[in-house]
Amino acid sequence: MATVFVEPRPKGRQEGSPITDYVVEDHADHVLATFGTQHEAITWSKRNGHSPHVARVRHLNDKKRPDHWRAV
Repeated sequence: MATVFVEPRPKGRQEGSPITDYVVEDHADHVLATFGTQHEAITWSKRNGHSPHVARVRHLNDKKRPDHWRAV
């Protein structure tokens, strides 16, 4: 099972600004798929044999730091 990361876009958005969509990315920041909701992104990831992770705190999302992420 490959670990993937579900992240809101746009990246680097200011707190309180709207999320336009959610992306599923690999460790190298390659976008695998785009969805309107986080739930859809997680569901797609699981159906395709991935282990989805989401940020524990939205602004802490360094993929090289496992403590920034939690499996869902």
